[in-house]
Parts: sequence; structure tokens; C-alpha cells
Amino acid sequence: MQTTPKSMRLHIGLFGRRNVGKSSILNALTRQDVSIVSPEAGTTTDPVEKAMELLPLGPVLFIDTAGIDDVGALGEKRIAKTTQVFDRTDLAVVITDEPSPGEFENRLIEEFAGRNTPVVFVFNKADLHRATPVAQKDPQGRAIPTVTTSAATGQGISELLKALITTAPEDFVSSPPIIGDVLSAGELAVLVVPIDKEAPKGRLILPQVQTIRDILDTDAYCVVVKERELRDALERLTRPPKIVVTDSQAFQKVAADVPPSVWLTSFSILFARLKGDLPELVRGALAIEGLQGGDKVLICEACTHHPIQDDIGRVKIPRWLTQYVGAAIEFVHYQGHDFPSDLTPYRLIIHCGACVHNRREMLTRIALAKRAGVPITNYGLSIAYTLGIFDRALEPFPAAKEVIAAHRQGSAECRTG
Repeated sequence: MQTTPKSMRLHIGLFGRRNVGKSSILNALTRQDVSIVSPEAGTTTDPVEKAMELLPLGPVLFIDTAGIDDVGALGEKRIAKTTQVFDRTDLAVVITDEPSPGEFENRLIEEFAGRNTPVVFVFNKADLHRATPVAQKDPQGRAIPTVTTSAATGQGISELLKALITTAPEDFVSSPPIIGDVLSAGELAVLVVPIDKEAPKGRLILPQVQTIRDILDTDAYCVVVKERELRDALERLTRPPKIVVTDSQAFQKVAADVPPSVWLTSFSILFARLKGDLPELVRGALAIEGLQGGDKVLICEACTHHPIQDDIGRVKIPRWLTQYVGAAIEFVHYQGHDFPSDLTPYRLIIHCGACVHNRREMLTRIALAKRAGVPITNYGLSIAYTLGIFDRALEPFPAAKEVIAAHRQGSAECRTG
């Protein structure tokens, strides 16, 4: 892995009406011709992404979007693509060529305020409009940094970069660790990495690579084995590891080979903490107990690989869940950034580990599910639950154990009372 993955970068979205200079601003910020620039309105169609280093923030991802005021049938599709970017935006740049926001800009500011997404307001084309921008506040009365720019001349671009740096959300750099809080310096983790049909040729998948890096950052160390060699590897160790982390698909075999005294979890469960809200996803897994035949379950996969035989999301999880419930369930699948606008038909949402999504997008999906009253969990948690190793897989995580204990206490009180 040569560069920082997009999912680990601060996502900065550029929004506004058509032809206000969003693409020109992006080109000026990156000092490259990333987006096509034209005086004709509606040049940008699909979102355009550009990764770069913005010091001292570090790795960021700029996203140029279509005009929020687009028209016609094609315009509606472009707007839909733009609003989809809202879900993964960590920092929004609202651009206009007027000194004060109009209807569309105010709508954007209100949308991001409701999502608690910080905003920078940009008055562009200052070389054409000799006006002073009006100071802006969001609906909660908080001041919005305002910058005057001219993408054509370069005026104000350095000030915009400074505004992005100072406005970036503080919690972006303090996201939960992958495994660093579970291990101490000098402790050993064993990572179980099956090499099957879904394993990419010549490399490891992103969660495995990132977990190895997090272990090294903790000054701990790891051994990487396939599931068939796990038992032999454990027997060769002079002292037991602190934890074994496995691909969720191998949970059952690995659980049989790992002594009960050794913690066991999966990469997917580690990423439930990194990218989402582990306690909320644990609550979602507990809802599996209430599933019945005929219920509709939504399965979401962040990446868009072509499904193959025995695919985890389309074959294995549906099979294990159907066996657990003992009746036929209707499964609906979504991939990439697509997500249903109406979640109410579903009794449960099962999401992948979201390794290629940023944390903001996963937290947005969890919030949408809560708002719709639909439980949401992820691949590793659902697999552990249906295979009967749920408690063991969550042993390293006190917050998850508290959720399980509270759930069981509530269930016991309902039965007795």
C-alpha cells in the first residue's frame, strides 16, 4: 500500500450552484487541472475526487460536485449524486459568486448544520464583482468562516487553505484505534488471513494491512497465518498471544483452535469501532434474535467488487442467517455509496466493515437507521451471533459487553414481569 487510502483522508466537499467556480476553486487549491472548467453551466456531472496532502492536516480528499441548482431529468440525477456526497463530507465548502448566500446556499448551510458538519463560505469571482461578502452564521448562530477568492487570479486561495485547516473537525484526528488500545507494547497478536477466492492476488486486503500498521504503532508485534496453520502456530509459541484476530468467514474454525483464555475477535469487528459505533452495531446484532421468516434484510457492501462463488455478503451471510432463523428471509443488496432513501421496509441492516468508506459516511448510515427505527449491525457481528460465538468475539471490548449485559437484563425482566 503506497499511499493513504481515501477512506482515511479528511473529505472536503465543494458545493454550490452551477457555474460559480467550484471546479476552478478545486484546480486552484490543488494547483492542477483536476476538473474540467467551462463557462457553460453544468459541466461537472459525477463528483470529481482529488487526493492530496494539506499540511498540517495531512492527507485529504477534495470532492468537486455538480451544481445544486441543476435542471431537467439529467440535472435531477446530478443533484442526487451531489446530495449523496453529503453523507461522507467531513468539511463542506459552500461557494457562491454573490456576496451573500441565496436560497440554494442557505439550504446547503442548513443541511450541513443539521449534520454537525463544519462549513467554510466562499465568495468567488471577486475580480468580477467588487463587493464585500456578508459575515455568515449557521442556524445555531455559530460564525461561519468566510473567504473572498478569485480562482482566475489566485486571489484568496491561500486564505481559503488556512480556513480549511482551522475549520477542520477536531475529532477527525482522534478516531478510535483499530487494535492499539487492546494491545500493550511487547504483546503479541496472531492474525488469521485466509487465502481464498476472494483474496486479492499478490496482496492483503486493506483491513489486514491497516491492522498490522496499528499493531506496529503500538510497539506490539504480530504473527500472520492462514486458518489451516493456526493450531500449529499457536503450539509453537513459547507463550500465548494476547489476542487472535481472524477474517470473519473463518470464525468457526478459528474459535475451535484458539484456547478460551485467549481473546478472539475479527477484522470486521475491529472496523466496527474504527468506522462506526460498536455499541450501536452490537444492539443491531442482538435484533437477529427477533427475525422471522419473510422479513426483509438489507445487506450493504462498501466496495464494488464483482461477486464470486460463495461470496460473503451474497451467499455465506444469507445462508448462516437463514439457518439461524430456520425460515426463508428476503435479502436486498446495495453496493458502493448507494443506500436506500427509505429504510422502513427492512427489519435489519447488515453492513460490511466499511474499510473503503470514511467514518463520516458509516456514522451517517447508522444515524439514518436509528432515525428509521431499523437495527443495523455489520458482517463480523452478525456472523459471530449466528455461529454462537458472539460473547467471545466481544470479550476485548467493555462497551460492547455492557450493551449485551443490559440487553439480557432487560429481556429477563420482561420475562418475569
